[in-house]
Amino acid sequence: MSHPVPGSPLSPARRGLLRGSLAASAALALGGAGLAAPAFALSGRPRAAWGVQTGDVTASSGLVWVRSDRPARMLVETSASESFRRVRRHHGPLIGAGTDHTGTVALRGLPAGEQIHYRVTLADPDDPRRTGEPVVGTFRTAPERRRDGVRFLWSGDIAGQGWGINPDIGGFRAYEEMRRLDPDFFLCSGDSIYADGVIQPSVTLPDGRIWRNVTTPEKSKVAETLDEYRGNFRYNLLDHNVRAFNAQVPSVVQWDDHEVRNNWYPGQILDDARYTEKDVDVLAARALRAFGEYTPVSTLHARGKTGRMHRVVRYGPLLDVFVLDMRSYRNANSPGRQADDTTGILGAEQLAWLKRELASSTAVWKVLAADMPLGLVVPDGAANFEAVAQGDPGAPLGRELQIAELLRFVKHRRITGTVWLTADVHYTSAQHYAPERAAFQDFEPFWEFVSGPLAAGGFPANALDGTFGPERVFVRAPERANLSPMESPQYFGEVDIDGHSGELTVRLRAEGGSVLFSKVLRPGLVGQ
Repeated sequence: MSHPVPGSPLSPARRGLLRGSLAASAALALGGAGLAAPAFALSGRPRAAWGVQTGDVTASSGLVWVRSDRPARMLVETSASESFRRVRRHHGPLIGAGTDHTGTVALRGLPAGEQIHYRVTLADPDDPRRTGEPVVGTFRTAPERRRDGVRFLWSGDIAGQGWGINPDIGGFRAYEEMRRLDPDFFLCSGDSIYADGVIQPSVTLPDGRIWRNVTTPEKSKVAETLDEYRGNFRYNLLDHNVRAFNAQVPSVVQWDDHEVRNNWYPGQILDDARYTEKDVDVLAARALRAFGEYTPVSTLHARGKTGRMHRVVRYGPLLDVFVLDMRSYRNANSPGRQADDTTGILGAEQLAWLKRELASSTAVWKVLAADMPLGLVVPDGAANFEAVAQGDPGAPLGRELQIAELLRFVKHRRITGTVWLTADVHYTSAQHYAPERAAFQDFEPFWEFVSGPLAAGGFPANALDGTFGPERVFVRAPERANLSPMESPQYFGEVDIDGHSGELTVRLRAEGGSVLFSKVLRPGLVGQ
């Protein structure tokens, strides 16, 4: 069992109080185990059975999310104290069927570096005096002083390959392990749902054991309709570990392919008998709408309605998180041997945005949150490739050209402190990239760290592509494909930035509390 972090703003008693109040509300709505699908009767007062979430928290702002069982008016109260003796009220939207009864409120003017306690109340829109039981949560705002330090976790790949919520093992138990570490935030590196992943009631493992899943109608087929995509997001929230984690740890969430369907790209027309809707652009639009309804992402809830996934989450003077979208702007998956490729995996507009934001960042560390790895060969069928690398260790071709342009820019603009974090490949590893090992050499050395899955199947390690000179310093991966979470541990990573030295420590963790690998990076140094 993981122990509380020394000096954590949440005392053990406070964590117990928060966990108990969440468990009580979950048990009221979802049954004692917190794993059964809720069956609501539209009588009485509005209820928030799906818990609360916060996202994209900065030094002065954040988003709070809730879902009601019926039309309701959303009210959020924040306080410096868990007693809520003095509160600040944030009036939210009237939520209804148009957003699947979800609502998000933007909190602004928050104090930096403080523990914020909040409670969400749902009121009957026809009688504001009829309110449901408040649901409580807490989060920390980003520090404004460097000495306060930052610590966060990252992973991805949730409810994949048919491995859903298994009540026999306690559901998505890695979430409880992460919650006990009490990080400042969680970076979800994509594949937050598996919209193309059917969940069967049970699966027989190779050793004869039975894996048992909680099932829902929306997870009985691939998602195509808006309601089916919504149901995929609701599925994860059936897990009591997820709801407790969401109420204590804010998230920064990006998407990859499985939020829509496996290995998708814009303009794709499907040749898949499971789908009646063959146009991926139609599916992606529905998926993005459901994503925005169920995930507190600042650019999807901005006043200007940008509707885009890529963004910068500024977390004080030590850290900027550059959340990339390597899915929405890419060209078609191909053998990746093009000698000229301006679209690449980011698209020209996003690449220009990323250059501007990196050049203007004053943060000590600049985390590039990528939903796919750079130097790992990820195939799509027999001839095409899904990520950046395509197995040719020579000069950059295809999507590698755009990454080469970015790496060259970082070097020539003397931008320091870049670290790449990703998931996607369902194992954990650390790669160091260096020009002396590379075919393309006009860049400074950097690290890429991989973690995941968080609640999905484990897979063997991918081959490396030598174009950017990666060296696999550490890897932990299964020997065969699609090992269940009962056969292979789940993985998540931890990043700890010391407020005094500025040193950044990456720890690759396995479910069960073990640290598999650790690397310390010093600020401002090149070639580490």
